[in-house]
Amino acid sequence: MNELGLFPLGLVLLPTELVPLHIFEERYKDLIGECLDDDSEFGLVYSDDAGIREIGTRARVAEVLTRFEDGRMNILVEGGERFRLLELTSGKSFQTGDITPIEDVDDSADASTVEQARALFDRLRELTSSEIEVPDADIPQLSYVLAARVELAAEAKLELLAETSEKARLERVCELLEEAAVAVERQRRAAERAAANGKVELG
Repeated sequence: MNELGLFPLGLVLLPTELVPLHIFEERYKDLIGECLDDDSEFGLVYSDDAGIREIGTRARVAEVLTRFEDGRMNILVEGGERFRLLELTSGKSFQTGDITPIEDVDDSADASTVEQARALFDRLRELTSSEIEVPDADIPQLSYVLAARVELAAEAKLELLAETSEKARLERVCELLEEAAVAVERQRRAAERAAANGKVELG
């Protein structure tokens, strides 16, 4: 267990995911400034009207994109290890908390699920004309690598953060990729019909 500076936000950061942040509040200027000075990490935790969730992700500043004269910053952060928030603490200008790491159990995904996930990601990549490459099959925690490259709802990402079985997690990612591909195909067909006759056929 150790103490970590926390950044509660209305987004979920997955391991390996890269997310841009605009830092403008004084307390978070302090937090990010401390991380840059000490080359340390902070904890990004999802927060909404229901409060701060107990599972978060360690984050490091991968790049400072812009520094403004008033101390504001545009930064790019990368998700690292997951943690469980045990207790909120105080004493600094920003929120802190006692945390403990979350470790995966020894439950690797089978080869068929790995290939299914990569194929589904490739299908979605082609549907959206994305230039993102399909990750290699032997990448550790492939589930997170794939999920981090797709727009997913916060609740789905929280579910993936909490799951400690790579096998179960990758199976869930397959479901999410399939749902995303179906949604894109549905939108494309609707757009094509609308362009053809000015109307969208129902049913």
